[in-house]
Order: sequence, then C-alpha cells, then structure tokens
Amino acid sequence: MDLIEAIDSRRSIRAFKPSPVSRELVEKILNLVVKAPSAINLQPWEFIVVMGEEKERLSRKLIKSYREKQISCSPGNVKPLADTFSKRGLASVELMTPSLAKLGHEFNQFINEGSCNFYGAPTAVILCLDNAFSKARLVDVGIGVGYFVLVAQSFGLGTCTIGLINAYEDEIKEVLSIPENKDVVIGIALGYPDLDSPANEFKTPRDNLDSFVRWFD
Repeated sequence: MDLIEAIDSRRSIRAFKPSPVSRELVEKILNLVVKAPSAINLQPWEFIVVMGEEKERLSRKLIKSYREKQISCSPGNVKPLADTFSKRGLASVELMTPSLAKLGHEFNQFINEGSCNFYGAPTAVILCLDNAFSKARLVDVGIGVGYFVLVAQSFGLGTCTIGLINAYEDEIKEVLSIPENKDVVIGIALGYPDLDSPANEFKTPRDNLDSFVRWFD
C-alpha cells in the first residue's frame, strides 16, 4: 500500500478481530514511526506497548475507574467552540449513532467504555512524554502519532487514537509502573479491523479546503 492509499483509506477503527498482532510487526511499525521529524532531533516520544493479559488487565482497570469517576470523552476546549467546530462534532455523532444502535449500544457508553477498553484491540500503545520537556514537544508526539496510524494502515492494521485515557493517567501509571516524571499523552488501539462490524461501517467526512486554508499569493 502506498502512502496516498494509506491516507485515503485510513479511518478510526472501533471493532477489532481477536487475532493478536505479533511483536515483530509492532517493532517494524515503530522502527518506521521513529523516523518522524522532531525539534532538533530530540525524539521525545516514548512508547509503551501493552499486549495479551497485560492489555486486558489495563482495560479492566480503566473501565472500573471510568464507571467510578465518569470522566467522559470531550474535545477538551477551554472556551466555547465556534459553530463551525461544534457542527463537525455533532455531524460525526449523528453519523455514528445509527450504526452503534445496530449493536445495541448507546453512543456515550460505547465511546467512553470503548475508549477505556481500546475498543477490544489486542494491542494498546501508550505514548508518554518526559515532563522535563515543555508542552511544545507535544507537537512532536503528535507527528509521531500521525506516522503511527499511517504506517499501521500500510501493514493492513487498524488504529484508533484514544485521548480519554489521559484522564486516567494515575491508573495507567499504577498498572504499567510508569515513573512519575513521564506524562501519559495519548493511546492508540492497534489490531486487525473487523470490517463486518457496524462500528466500522461509517467514515467521518472532512470539510473542503476553504474551511481550513487561507492563501496569500
């Protein structure tokens, strides 16, 4: 699969086959991901790969914590969003809801508990950043995430970036023995997509370039 095809075909996967992803394949992906650019080549990203029973243990802990704390997925905005952004989010919810109804799931529960379970993916990847870095280095981590989802796509794997887990950082650090000086930034669900599941039958659209781009000639 070439780069353009990977970009065009990628979507967030929310139902996975139980087939495990081999450590060798994950290593191939990561060896390509770390070729991503970063400020003065600091390569600040750190990856924690969780598989098998350890991934199940982590998921159980996160779901339990979610049910106790009820911290939900949100865009994390600090001010009210402009209508343009709000309409995009609402359109995505409206697109997803009928598909989830086929599975007997209510939207909020599916998204929140699904995020805490990495949507049943056999592998979870946790990205961390040493807190000695400034928050500006989150840009580098974001570039790494972009590389990750596209490289995984090129190998026939599916991904879903999971932002909610950041709210349960303490639980993740406890289960995975992550040092206090490492900040949990984001997670990625990784596995073989179950394309027969209604959870994967939609693909959210993108606005045209006029919504994002200003030109100065």
